[in-house]
Amino acid sequence: MAKIGLMGGTFDPIHNGHLLLGKQAYQEYALDKVWFMPSHTPPHKKDHRVTEISHRCAMVKLAIAEYPYFRYSDFEIRRGGNTYTAQTMKALAKACPQHEFYFIIGADSLYELETWYHPREILDHSIVLAAEREYDNASRTMDEQIEYLKERFQADIRRLHSQEVHISSQELRDMRAEGKRLSKCVPACVEQYIEANGLYQEHDKR
Repeated sequence: MAKIGLMGGTFDPIHNGHLLLGKQAYQEYALDKVWFMPSHTPPHKKDHRVTEISHRCAMVKLAIAEYPYFRYSDFEIRRGGNTYTAQTMKALAKACPQHEFYFIIGADSLYELETWYHPREILDHSIVLAAEREYDNASRTMDEQIEYLKERFQADIRRLHSQEVHISSQELRDMRAEGKRLSKCVPACVEQYIEANGLYQEHDKR
């Protein structure tokens, strides 16, 4: 059974933090591959414009091209419509029974997981790898949150000991709109793509 890490998200744009998480998961948990899976229409991102799918997918492909253990997956794109992680995990388990899936998330997602659409479906069909990251609104420590979710959902949740990267796609979009360089935050090929296609030249309209 192949051990497959899953990096999901809008990747708008993909950045060095995403790549670092994928590399750490691959190394720490001896994964066979890490799939980068852009979402189609994320229901929780309706507060801003999401960049056209073709651009987001192109940036992911460019960013991961040099890593033989990374793979681009269009699984969620092909499903279309609103992209719920629970539905994706259930469909993946059915389509790929030969794989064991490791769902890679940040601490913010770990604390918000209960509020997601059908969290039990996610936890039933994957091992969760939670990266250490600052989360200001936490009422529990990260270890306490992991134990709480493990007990409530009979889930397999493990820490991912990654270097903390203080960067977000929103910040990168804002930087680009202000005319700042992104070279320290994204691979050179991604920055070149953003510039060549005129992406993020205006702030998101709220």
